[in-house]
Amino acid sequence: MEQRQVDVAIIGTGTAGMVAYKAARKHTDSVLAIEGGEYGTTCARIGCMPSKLMIAAADAAHTARGAGLFGIRVNGMTIDRRAVMERVRVERDGFVGSVLDAIDRFPAEHRLHGMAKFVAPGRLVVDDRVQIDAKRIVIATGSSPRVPDLLQVAGDRLLTNDTVFELEQLPESVVVFGPGAIGLELGAALARLGVRIRLFGAGGGIGGIQDEQIRQCALETFREAFPLDPTADVKQVRRTDDGVSVTFIDPQRGEVTETFEYLLAATGRRPNLASLGLEKSGLALDDHGIPRFNRYTLQCGDQPVFMAGDVNADAPLLHEAADEGRIAGDNAGRWPDIRSGMRRTPLSIVFTDPQIIRVGVTGEALRRRYCDCHAVGQVSFEDQGRSRVIGRNRGLLKVYGEHGSGLFLGAEMLGPSAEHIGHLLAWAVQQRMTVSQMLGMPFYHPVIEEGVRTALGDLNHKLSIGPKMGERCLDCGPGA
Repeated sequence: MEQRQVDVAIIGTGTAGMVAYKAARKHTDSVLAIEGGEYGTTCARIGCMPSKLMIAAADAAHTARGAGLFGIRVNGMTIDRRAVMERVRVERDGFVGSVLDAIDRFPAEHRLHGMAKFVAPGRLVVDDRVQIDAKRIVIATGSSPRVPDLLQVAGDRLLTNDTVFELEQLPESVVVFGPGAIGLELGAALARLGVRIRLFGAGGGIGGIQDEQIRQCALETFREAFPLDPTADVKQVRRTDDGVSVTFIDPQRGEVTETFEYLLAATGRRPNLASLGLEKSGLALDDHGIPRFNRYTLQCGDQPVFMAGDVNADAPLLHEAADEGRIAGDNAGRWPDIRSGMRRTPLSIVFTDPQIIRVGVTGEALRRRYCDCHAVGQVSFEDQGRSRVIGRNRGLLKVYGEHGSGLFLGAEMLGPSAEHIGHLLAWAVQQRMTVSQMLGMPFYHPVIEEGVRTALGDLNHKLSIGPKMGERCLDCGPGA
Protein backbone atom coordinates (compact mmCIF):
# COMPACT_ATOMS: atom_id res chain seq x y z
CA MET A 1 0.00 0.00 0.00
CA GLU A 2 1.28 3.46 -0.89
CA GLN A 3 2.17 5.57 2.16
CA ARG A 4 1.71 9.33 2.26
CA GLN A 5 2.14 11.94 4.99
CA VAL A 6 0.51 15.38 4.82
CA ASP A 7 -0.15 18.30 7.10
CA VAL A 8 -3.81 18.64 6.06
CA ALA A 9 -6.11 16.09 4.42
CA ILE A 10 -9.47 17.33 3.17
CA ILE A 11 -12.15 14.72 2.51
CA GLY A 12 -14.60 16.05 -0.08
CA THR A 13 -14.27 18.73 -2.76
CA GLY A 14 -17.66 20.41 -2.73
CA THR A 15 -18.01 24.06 -1.80
CA ALA A 16 -16.75 23.59 1.76
CA GLY A 17 -13.89 21.32 0.72
CA MET A 18 -12.70 23.59 -2.09
CA VAL A 19 -12.71 26.66 0.15
CA ALA A 20 -11.02 24.71 2.95
CA TYR A 21 -8.28 23.65 0.54
CA LYS A 22 -7.58 27.23 -0.54
CA ALA A 23 -7.61 28.43 3.09
CA ALA A 24 -5.28 25.67 4.31
CA ARG A 25 -2.78 26.36 1.50
CA LYS A 26 -2.24 29.84 2.89
CA HIS A 27 -0.51 28.13 5.84
CA THR A 28 1.07 25.02 4.33
CA ASP A 29 1.73 23.48 0.93
CA SER A 30 1.35 19.96 2.34
CA VAL A 31 -2.36 19.60 1.55
CA LEU A 32 -4.30 16.73 -0.01
CA ALA A 33 -7.88 16.97 -1.31
CA ILE A 34 -9.62 13.58 -1.50
CA GLU A 35 -12.80 13.03 -3.51
CA GLY A 36 -14.76 9.78 -3.59
CA GLY A 37 -17.47 10.75 -6.05
CA GLU A 38 -17.95 13.16 -8.93
CA TYR A 39 -16.11 16.44 -8.80
CA GLY A 40 -18.42 19.44 -8.68
CA THR A 41 -20.40 21.07 -5.92
CA THR A 42 -23.93 20.18 -4.80
CA CYS A 43 -24.99 23.72 -5.69
CA ALA A 44 -23.78 23.59 -9.27
CA ARG A 45 -24.61 19.96 -10.10
CA ILE A 46 -27.86 19.11 -8.27
CA GLY A 47 -28.86 22.03 -6.08
CA CYS A 48 -29.09 25.79 -6.31
CA MET A 49 -28.35 26.35 -9.98
CA PRO A 50 -30.35 23.64 -11.81
CA SER A 51 -33.34 24.23 -9.55
CA LYS A 52 -33.25 27.97 -10.28
CA LEU A 53 -33.00 27.22 -13.99
CA MET A 54 -36.20 25.19 -13.75
CA ILE A 55 -37.84 27.91 -11.65
CA ALA A 56 -36.85 30.54 -14.24
CA ALA A 57 -38.62 28.54 -16.95
CA ALA A 58 -41.66 28.16 -14.70
CA ASP A 59 -41.75 31.90 -13.98
CA ALA A 60 -41.62 32.66 -17.70
CA ALA A 61 -44.60 30.37 -18.32
CA HIS A 62 -46.51 31.89 -15.41
CA THR A 63 -45.85 35.43 -16.62
CA ALA A 64 -47.13 34.61 -20.09
CA ARG A 65 -50.14 32.78 -18.72
CA GLY A 66 -51.01 35.64 -16.35
CA ALA A 67 -50.60 38.50 -18.80
CA GLY A 68 -54.38 38.78 -19.12
CA LEU A 69 -54.43 40.62 -15.78
CA PHE A 70 -52.88 43.59 -17.59
CA GLY A 71 -55.10 43.36 -20.65
CA ILE A 72 -52.51 41.48 -22.68
CA ARG A 73 -53.62 38.34 -24.51
CA VAL A 74 -51.04 35.62 -25.11
CA ASN A 75 -52.57 33.15 -27.52
CA GLY A 76 -51.30 29.69 -28.36
CA MET A 77 -48.66 29.48 -25.63
CA THR A 78 -47.03 26.05 -25.52
CA ILE A 79 -44.37 24.51 -23.31
CA ASP A 80 -41.69 22.47 -25.05
CA ARG A 81 -41.12 19.84 -22.38
CA ARG A 82 -37.87 18.64 -23.92
CA ALA A 83 -36.44 22.12 -24.54
CA VAL A 84 -37.07 23.16 -20.92
CA MET A 85 -35.00 20.29 -19.55
CA GLU A 86 -32.36 20.66 -22.23
CA ARG A 87 -31.67 24.25 -21.18
CA VAL A 88 -31.59 23.22 -17.53
CA ARG A 89 -28.92 20.61 -18.24
CA VAL A 90 -26.87 22.71 -20.65
CA GLU A 91 -26.67 25.70 -18.32
CA ARG A 92 -26.15 23.41 -15.32
CA ASP A 93 -23.24 21.74 -17.07
CA GLY A 94 -21.74 25.16 -17.66
CA PHE A 95 -21.80 25.92 -13.94
CA VAL A 96 -20.35 22.50 -13.15
CA GLY A 97 -17.64 23.09 -15.75
CA SER A 98 -16.52 26.22 -13.93
CA VAL A 99 -16.13 24.23 -10.72
CA LEU A 100 -14.20 21.48 -12.50
CA ASP A 101 -11.87 24.08 -13.98
CA ALA A 102 -11.15 25.37 -10.48
CA ILE A 103 -10.35 21.87 -9.22
CA ASP A 104 -8.14 21.21 -12.25
CA ARG A 105 -6.02 24.14 -11.12
CA PHE A 106 -5.15 22.27 -7.91
CA PRO A 107 -1.67 20.74 -8.36
CA ALA A 108 -1.92 17.06 -9.33
CA GLU A 109 -0.03 16.00 -6.18
CA HIS A 110 -2.72 17.74 -4.11
CA ARG A 111 -5.57 15.62 -5.55
CA LEU A 112 -6.54 12.02 -4.89
CA HIS A 113 -9.66 10.26 -6.15
CA GLY A 114 -11.13 7.50 -4.04
CA MET A 115 -13.20 6.71 -0.94
CA ALA A 116 -11.47 7.65 2.30
CA LYS A 117 -12.08 6.08 5.69
CA PHE A 118 -10.48 6.29 9.11
CA VAL A 119 -8.45 3.31 10.26
CA ALA A 120 -7.08 5.14 13.32
CA PRO A 121 -7.07 8.69 14.67
CA GLY A 122 -5.23 10.82 12.11
CA ARG A 123 -4.87 7.92 9.67
CA LEU A 124 -6.93 7.40 6.51
CA VAL A 125 -7.00 4.70 3.89
CA VAL A 126 -8.26 5.49 0.38
CA ASP A 127 -9.70 2.58 -1.62
CA ASP A 128 -7.45 0.16 0.29
CA ARG A 129 -4.55 1.36 -1.85
CA VAL A 130 -3.21 4.54 -0.22
CA GLN A 131 -2.57 5.08 3.47
CA ILE A 132 -2.49 8.73 4.55
CA ASP A 133 -1.12 9.94 7.86
CA ALA A 134 -2.53 13.45 8.30
CA LYS A 135 -1.63 15.83 11.08
CA ARG A 136 -5.00 17.56 10.58
CA ILE A 137 -8.17 16.48 8.77
CA VAL A 138 -11.15 18.40 7.37
CA ILE A 139 -14.33 16.39 6.81
CA ALA A 140 -16.38 18.02 4.03
CA THR A 141 -18.21 15.07 2.51
CA GLY A 142 -21.58 16.79 2.00
CA SER A 143 -24.97 15.10 2.17
CA SER A 144 -27.27 12.75 0.22
CA PRO A 145 -31.05 12.44 -0.13
CA ARG A 146 -32.84 10.65 2.68
CA VAL A 147 -35.63 8.49 1.24
CA PRO A 148 -38.04 6.70 3.64
CA ASP A 149 -38.80 3.02 3.07
CA LEU A 150 -42.39 3.90 2.13
CA LEU A 151 -41.11 5.68 -0.99
CA GLN A 152 -38.37 3.26 -1.99
CA VAL A 153 -40.94 1.02 -3.68
CA ALA A 154 -41.19 3.57 -6.52
CA GLY A 155 -38.05 1.91 -7.86
CA ASP A 156 -37.04 3.21 -11.26
CA ARG A 157 -39.71 5.92 -11.03
CA LEU A 158 -38.18 7.40 -7.88
CA LEU A 159 -36.60 10.85 -8.28
CA THR A 160 -34.63 13.01 -5.87
CA ASN A 161 -33.04 16.39 -6.44
CA ASP A 162 -29.90 14.38 -7.29
CA THR A 163 -31.64 12.82 -10.32
CA VAL A 164 -34.64 14.94 -11.35
CA PHE A 165 -32.56 17.25 -13.55
CA GLU A 166 -31.40 14.31 -15.65
CA LEU A 167 -34.89 13.83 -17.11
CA GLU A 168 -34.77 14.39 -20.85
CA GLN A 169 -38.18 16.04 -20.82
CA LEU A 170 -40.75 17.24 -18.33
CA PRO A 171 -43.02 14.39 -17.21
CA GLU A 172 -46.80 14.48 -17.40
CA SER A 173 -47.27 14.03 -13.65
CA VAL A 174 -45.21 13.90 -10.45
CA VAL A 175 -46.19 13.22 -6.86
CA VAL A 176 -43.87 15.09 -4.50
CA PHE A 177 -43.19 14.06 -0.91
CA GLY A 178 -41.75 16.74 1.34
CA PRO A 179 -42.94 20.39 1.35
CA GLY A 180 -39.64 21.77 2.59
CA ALA A 181 -37.58 24.19 0.54
CA ILE A 182 -36.55 21.65 -2.13
CA GLY A 183 -39.94 19.97 -2.53
CA LEU A 184 -41.86 23.23 -2.50
CA GLU A 185 -39.58 24.89 -5.05
CA LEU A 186 -39.54 21.97 -7.46
CA GLY A 187 -43.21 21.11 -6.99
CA ALA A 188 -44.34 24.69 -7.61
CA ALA A 189 -42.06 25.02 -10.64
CA LEU A 190 -43.29 21.77 -12.18
CA ALA A 191 -46.91 22.84 -11.64
CA ARG A 192 -46.29 26.11 -13.48
CA LEU A 193 -44.70 24.15 -16.30
CA GLY A 194 -47.89 22.19 -16.83
CA VAL A 195 -46.99 19.05 -14.89
CA ARG A 196 -49.81 17.54 -12.79
CA ILE A 197 -48.57 17.79 -9.21
CA ARG A 198 -49.69 16.63 -5.79
CA LEU A 199 -47.52 17.51 -2.81
CA PHE A 200 -47.62 15.56 0.46
CA GLY A 201 -46.09 16.34 3.84
CA ALA A 202 -46.17 14.65 7.22
CA GLY A 203 -45.52 17.14 10.01
CA GLY A 204 -47.46 20.17 8.79
CA GLY A 205 -44.48 22.28 7.84
CA ILE A 206 -44.30 24.35 4.64
CA GLY A 207 -41.02 25.74 3.35
CA GLY A 208 -39.54 25.94 6.85
CA ILE A 209 -42.01 28.66 7.90
CA GLN A 210 -42.14 29.00 11.68
CA ASP A 211 -44.90 31.58 12.16
CA GLU A 212 -48.34 29.98 12.07
CA GLN A 213 -50.11 32.94 10.47
CA ILE A 214 -47.55 33.08 7.65
CA ARG A 215 -47.70 29.30 7.27
CA GLN A 216 -51.48 29.44 6.87
CA CYS A 217 -51.15 32.23 4.30
CA ALA A 218 -48.64 30.10 2.37
CA LEU A 219 -50.90 27.05 2.53
CA GLU A 220 -53.85 28.97 1.09
CA THR A 221 -51.71 30.58 -1.61
CA PHE A 222 -49.97 27.45 -2.86
CA ARG A 223 -53.16 25.40 -2.75
CA GLU A 224 -54.54 27.69 -5.45
CA ALA A 225 -51.82 26.37 -7.77
CA PHE A 226 -51.65 22.66 -6.89
CA PRO A 227 -52.96 20.17 -4.30
CA LEU A 228 -50.91 20.46 -1.11
CA ASP A 229 -51.47 18.45 2.06
CA PRO A 230 -48.75 19.09 4.68
CA THR A 231 -50.29 16.56 7.11
CA ALA A 232 -51.13 13.80 4.64
CA ASP A 233 -52.42 10.39 5.63
CA VAL A 234 -50.75 8.22 2.99
CA LYS A 235 -51.76 4.57 3.17
CA GLN A 236 -49.74 3.00 0.38
CA VAL A 237 -47.25 3.69 -2.39
CA ARG A 238 -46.89 1.13 -5.21
CA ARG A 239 -44.92 0.79 -8.44
CA THR A 240 -47.41 -0.08 -11.18
CA ASP A 241 -47.29 -0.60 -14.95
CA ASP A 242 -48.44 3.02 -15.35
CA GLY A 243 -46.00 4.57 -12.90
CA VAL A 244 -46.45 5.12 -9.17
CA SER A 245 -49.81 4.86 -7.43
CA VAL A 246 -50.44 6.59 -4.11
CA THR A 247 -53.36 5.77 -1.84
CA PHE A 248 -54.24 8.49 0.66
CA ILE A 249 -57.11 9.86 2.69
CA ASP A 250 -58.77 12.92 1.19
CA PRO A 251 -60.85 14.93 3.73
CA GLN A 252 -63.70 15.32 1.24
CA ARG A 253 -63.50 12.11 -0.81
CA GLY A 254 -62.25 9.56 1.69
CA GLU A 255 -59.69 6.98 0.52
CA VAL A 256 -58.35 7.90 -2.91
CA THR A 257 -55.76 6.35 -5.22
CA GLU A 258 -53.99 8.44 -7.85
CA THR A 259 -51.29 7.38 -10.29
CA PHE A 260 -48.33 9.52 -11.31
CA GLU A 261 -45.55 9.07 -13.82
CA TYR A 262 -42.84 9.75 -11.22
CA LEU A 263 -42.40 10.16 -7.47
CA LEU A 264 -40.07 12.94 -6.28
CA ALA A 265 -38.73 12.39 -2.76
CA ALA A 266 -37.75 15.70 -1.17
CA THR A 267 -37.75 14.23 2.31
CA GLY A 268 -34.53 15.69 3.63
CA ARG A 269 -30.84 14.93 3.33
CA ARG A 270 -28.43 13.00 5.53
CA PRO A 271 -24.73 13.71 6.15
CA ASN A 272 -22.35 11.52 4.15
CA LEU A 273 -20.64 9.88 7.11
CA ALA A 274 -21.52 6.18 6.88
CA SER A 275 -18.44 5.15 4.89
CA LEU A 276 -15.89 7.15 6.89
CA GLY A 277 -15.29 4.58 9.63
CA LEU A 278 -15.85 7.19 12.34
CA GLU A 279 -15.77 4.48 15.01
CA LYS A 280 -11.99 4.38 14.44
CA SER A 281 -11.52 8.16 14.29
CA GLY A 282 -11.34 8.75 18.03
CA LEU A 283 -14.03 11.42 17.72
CA ALA A 284 -16.95 11.81 20.13
CA LEU A 285 -20.25 11.34 18.28
CA ASP A 286 -23.71 12.68 19.11
CA ASP A 287 -26.93 10.64 19.15
CA HIS A 288 -27.15 10.93 15.34
CA GLY A 289 -23.64 9.66 14.75
CA ILE A 290 -22.32 13.12 13.87
CA PRO A 291 -19.03 14.19 15.47
CA ARG A 292 -19.54 16.85 18.11
CA PHE A 293 -18.09 20.13 16.88
CA ASN A 294 -17.84 23.83 17.69
CA ARG A 295 -19.75 25.82 15.07
CA TYR A 296 -17.43 28.82 15.46
CA THR A 297 -14.14 26.94 15.03
CA LEU A 298 -15.54 23.80 13.29
CA GLN A 299 -13.21 21.73 15.49
CA CYS A 300 -14.41 18.31 16.62
CA GLY A 301 -13.84 18.14 20.37
CA ASP A 302 -10.17 18.78 21.11
CA GLN A 303 -8.92 16.79 18.12
CA PRO A 304 -7.17 18.23 15.02
CA VAL A 305 -10.26 17.33 12.99
CA PHE A 306 -12.73 19.83 11.53
CA MET A 307 -16.16 19.51 9.88
CA ALA A 308 -17.47 21.93 7.27
CA GLY A 309 -20.46 22.20 4.99
CA ASP A 310 -23.61 20.09 4.71
CA VAL A 311 -21.97 17.14 6.44
CA ASN A 312 -22.29 18.77 9.85
CA ALA A 313 -26.02 19.46 9.28
CA ASP A 314 -25.73 22.85 10.99
CA ALA A 315 -26.65 25.25 8.18
CA PRO A 316 -26.82 23.41 4.84
CA LEU A 317 -26.60 26.44 2.54
CA LEU A 318 -23.91 27.32 0.02
CA HIS A 319 -22.83 30.60 1.61
CA GLU A 320 -22.64 28.89 5.01
CA ALA A 321 -20.63 26.02 3.51
CA ALA A 322 -18.16 28.52 2.04
CA ASP A 323 -17.80 30.29 5.39
CA GLU A 324 -17.36 27.00 7.20
CA GLY A 325 -14.79 25.78 4.70
CA ARG A 326 -12.80 28.96 5.21
CA ILE A 327 -12.89 28.63 9.01
CA ALA A 328 -12.07 24.91 8.99
CA GLY A 329 -9.29 25.30 6.40
CA ASP A 330 -7.70 28.21 8.25
CA ASN A 331 -7.76 26.38 11.57
CA ALA A 332 -6.46 23.15 10.06
CA GLY A 333 -3.70 25.05 8.30
CA ARG A 334 -2.48 26.99 11.33
CA TRP A 335 -3.11 24.30 13.96
CA PRO A 336 -2.75 24.48 16.98
CA ASP A 337 -3.62 28.18 16.74
CA ILE A 338 -7.42 27.73 16.70
CA ARG A 339 -9.54 30.83 16.15
CA SER A 340 -13.27 31.44 16.05
CA GLY A 341 -14.54 32.48 12.65
CA MET A 342 -17.30 34.92 11.86
CA ARG A 343 -20.73 33.34 11.42
CA ARG A 344 -23.09 35.58 9.51
CA THR A 345 -26.66 36.47 10.37
CA PRO A 346 -28.91 33.51 9.48
CA LEU A 347 -30.65 34.04 6.14
CA SER A 348 -32.73 31.47 4.28
CA ILE A 349 -34.72 31.89 1.06
CA VAL A 350 -37.23 29.60 -0.63
CA PHE A 351 -37.54 30.55 -4.31
CA THR A 352 -41.24 29.97 -4.76
CA ASP A 353 -43.69 32.67 -5.81
CA PRO A 354 -44.45 34.22 -3.38
CA GLN A 355 -40.98 33.70 -1.94
CA ILE A 356 -40.29 32.71 1.67
CA ILE A 357 -37.52 34.15 3.84
CA ARG A 358 -36.29 33.85 7.40
CA VAL A 359 -33.77 36.34 8.78
CA GLY A 360 -31.99 36.51 12.12
CA VAL A 361 -33.78 35.18 15.19
CA THR A 362 -37.30 33.85 14.53
CA GLY A 363 -39.76 31.24 15.71
CA GLU A 364 -38.94 29.08 18.71
CA ALA A 365 -35.44 30.55 19.02
CA LEU A 366 -37.01 34.00 19.37
CA ARG A 367 -39.44 32.83 22.04
CA ARG A 368 -36.71 30.95 23.89
CA ARG A 369 -34.06 33.67 23.82
CA TYR A 370 -36.21 36.75 24.27
CA CYS A 371 -39.27 35.41 26.13
CA ASP A 372 -41.75 38.29 26.31
CA CYS A 373 -38.99 40.87 25.80
CA HIS A 374 -39.64 41.28 22.11
CA ALA A 375 -42.35 42.90 20.01
CA VAL A 376 -43.75 42.00 16.60
CA GLY A 377 -44.67 44.27 13.71
CA GLN A 378 -46.32 43.14 10.51
CA VAL A 379 -47.74 44.09 7.14
CA SER A 380 -49.94 42.32 4.62
CA PHE A 381 -49.04 42.69 0.96
CA GLU A 382 -52.63 42.40 -0.24
CA ASP A 383 -53.05 46.18 -0.26
CA GLN A 384 -49.40 47.18 -0.65
CA GLY A 385 -49.22 49.67 -3.52
CA ARG A 386 -46.40 48.41 -5.75
CA SER A 387 -47.36 44.78 -5.13
CA ARG A 388 -50.86 45.49 -6.42
CA VAL A 389 -49.48 47.34 -9.45
CA ILE A 390 -47.49 44.29 -10.56
CA GLY A 391 -50.19 41.79 -9.59
CA ARG A 392 -48.16 40.07 -6.88
CA ASN A 393 -50.05 41.27 -3.83
CA ARG A 394 -50.03 38.09 -1.74
CA GLY A 395 -48.14 37.52 1.46
CA LEU A 396 -47.30 38.66 4.96
CA LEU A 397 -44.17 40.06 6.64
CA LYS A 398 -43.46 39.94 10.37
CA VAL A 399 -40.51 41.77 11.93
CA TYR A 400 -39.13 41.40 15.45
CA GLY A 401 -37.44 43.87 17.80
CA GLU A 402 -36.09 43.84 21.35
CA HIS A 403 -37.71 45.87 24.10
CA GLY A 404 -35.28 48.15 25.91
CA SER A 405 -32.57 48.39 23.27
CA GLY A 406 -34.88 48.69 20.26
CA LEU A 407 -32.58 46.34 18.34
CA PHE A 408 -33.94 44.74 15.20
CA LEU A 409 -33.79 40.97 15.74
CA GLY A 410 -35.13 39.28 12.63
CA ALA A 411 -38.02 38.70 10.25
CA GLU A 412 -40.11 36.09 8.50
CA MET A 413 -41.91 36.70 5.24
CA LEU A 414 -44.01 35.21 2.49
CA GLY A 415 -44.28 37.71 -0.31
CA PRO A 416 -43.00 39.37 -3.49
CA SER A 417 -39.29 40.10 -3.98
CA ALA A 418 -38.55 38.50 -0.62
CA GLU A 419 -35.07 37.39 -1.74
CA HIS A 420 -34.02 41.06 -1.99
CA ILE A 421 -35.85 42.23 1.12
CA GLY A 422 -34.27 39.35 3.04
CA HIS A 423 -30.79 40.63 2.24
CA LEU A 424 -31.59 44.15 3.39
CA LEU A 425 -33.01 42.86 6.66
CA ALA A 426 -30.10 40.46 7.22
CA TRP A 427 -27.64 43.32 6.74
CA ALA A 428 -29.58 45.36 9.32
CA VAL A 429 -29.44 42.52 11.86
CA GLN A 430 -25.73 41.95 11.32
CA GLN A 431 -25.02 45.68 11.70
CA ARG A 432 -27.00 45.64 14.96
CA MET A 433 -29.28 48.41 13.78
CA THR A 434 -32.20 49.57 15.86
CA VAL A 435 -35.69 49.71 14.41
CA SER A 436 -35.66 53.51 14.58
CA GLN A 437 -32.35 53.61 12.67
CA MET A 438 -33.87 51.43 9.95
CA LEU A 439 -36.87 53.74 9.70
CA GLY A 440 -34.44 56.60 9.13
CA MET A 441 -33.19 54.98 5.94
CA PRO A 442 -34.51 56.10 2.52
CA PHE A 443 -37.59 54.42 1.07
CA TYR A 444 -38.44 55.29 -2.53
CA HIS A 445 -42.03 55.43 -3.83
CA PRO A 446 -43.57 53.29 -5.15
CA VAL A 447 -41.58 50.17 -4.21
CA ILE A 448 -42.33 46.92 -2.40
CA GLU A 449 -39.88 47.96 0.31
CA GLU A 450 -42.47 50.49 1.49
CA GLY A 451 -44.18 47.45 2.97
CA VAL A 452 -41.06 46.89 5.05
CA ARG A 453 -41.34 50.44 6.34
CA THR A 454 -44.97 49.83 7.30
CA ALA A 455 -44.03 46.69 9.23
CA LEU A 456 -41.12 48.45 10.94
CA GLY A 457 -43.37 51.36 11.85
CA ASP A 458 -45.84 48.95 13.42
CA LEU A 459 -42.99 47.31 15.34
CA ASN A 460 -41.54 50.63 16.49
CA HIS A 461 -44.93 51.65 17.85
CA LYS A 462 -45.08 48.48 19.94
CA LEU A 463 -41.53 48.59 21.32
CA SER A 464 -40.83 49.88 24.80
CA ILE A 465 -37.46 51.61 24.76
CA GLY A 466 -35.35 52.54 27.76
CA PRO A 467 -33.19 51.29 30.63
CA LYS A 468 -36.07 49.76 32.61
CA MET A 469 -37.01 47.49 29.73
CA GLY A 470 -33.34 46.86 29.07
CA GLU A 471 -32.89 45.47 32.57
CA ARG A 472 -35.89 43.23 32.02
CA CYS A 473 -34.42 41.91 28.79
CA LEU A 474 -31.17 41.05 30.58
CA ASP A 475 -33.15 38.99 33.07
CA CYS A 476 -34.59 36.67 30.45
CA GLY A 477 -32.53 37.32 27.30
CA PRO A 478 -29.77 35.25 25.71
CA GLY A 479 -27.25 36.10 28.45
CA ALA A 480 -29.49 34.85 31.28
